[in-house]
Amino acid sequence: MLKVRDLRDSFISYFRDSGHQIVPSSSLVPKDDPTLLFTTAGMVQFKPMFAGTVDLAYTRAASVQKCFRTSDLENVGKTKRHCTFFEMLGNFSFGDYFKKEAIEFAWEYSTAIIKFPRERIWISIYEDDDEAFDLWRGRIGIPAEKIVRLGKADNFWGPAGDSGACGLCSELYLDRGPEFGCGSPDCKPGCDCERFLEYWKLVFNQYYQDTAGALSPLPRTGIDTGMGLERLSTLVQNVDSIYETDELRQVAEFICRERGVKYEGVNAQCVNILVEHGRALTFAISDGAYPSNEGRGYVLRRIIRRALRYARMIGVHEPFLHKIVDPLVSIM
Repeated sequence: MLKVRDLRDSFISYFRDSGHQIVPSSSLVPKDDPTLLFTTAGMVQFKPMFAGTVDLAYTRAASVQKCFRTSDLENVGKTKRHCTFFEMLGNFSFGDYFKKEAIEFAWEYSTAIIKFPRERIWISIYEDDDEAFDLWRGRIGIPAEKIVRLGKADNFWGPAGDSGACGLCSELYLDRGPEFGCGSPDCKPGCDCERFLEYWKLVFNQYYQDTAGALSPLPRTGIDTGMGLERLSTLVQNVDSIYETDELRQVAEFICRERGVKYEGVNAQCVNILVEHGRALTFAISDGAYPSNEGRGYVLRRIIRRALRYARMIGVHEPFLHKIVDPLVSIM
């Protein structure tokens, strides 16, 4: 079984061998970008390169980027896949390759490297993106009935912040089987059930969106892809939730031992929240964010309060979150 560390390494190795510059993760506190409180996606550190405002030292890159989002905060720990902190595997092109190569890279990594069965992969594309349809159908060989056209809410991405590069998307999904589904005969990507899990988003950057929302063509087209490591690990390790993947499971086991609780029912939900929020806070504070009354500091305070609220439900009435740090550092 591929562990989380193996997946990080395999992604970097694959794209290094494919001629990509391997770029270290940037800080969770964005540099010189007042439009964002936190780094929310792998493309954030590359925004000037997509916009064409800097000279290019390379034209294709790959990274494993630390990310922080709070849009789904109240779902974190309650669902099987939502996070505030996560790692995003991504490959990027700045005027180098475009749709054809991005699709070919995603398909080869999915089927040849991590060996997802071809017949279980489904694709979504933007509703009128016939070029992407032709590539998936004609070049890759995906059956037409497994290519789903979705609207702007699902298959148009960006920008990160209130301005920047954006474009049409194509997404790869893995069919986990009818036991995860809603039972509808029409169930397919785009359904809210857990059967078809999106694991990789390919963004075909063609536009620049300004702060007023107006679109203009980018000086050069680009590729921005994102694949959540936690979600990918869930699929590769064939477990039910991100908290059962090898790294996060070890943190959950530590908390259960420390508190003498069983990982079941409401206890499991509370432990999941402590695992996720403890990890998020550790990484954010390590990168220079600090709890305060405003901005990103206030976001951290909200997360601390939420963690403490659920800690009370498993009998924690004293400082505890700090105890997660050392085992977390050791595991990761």
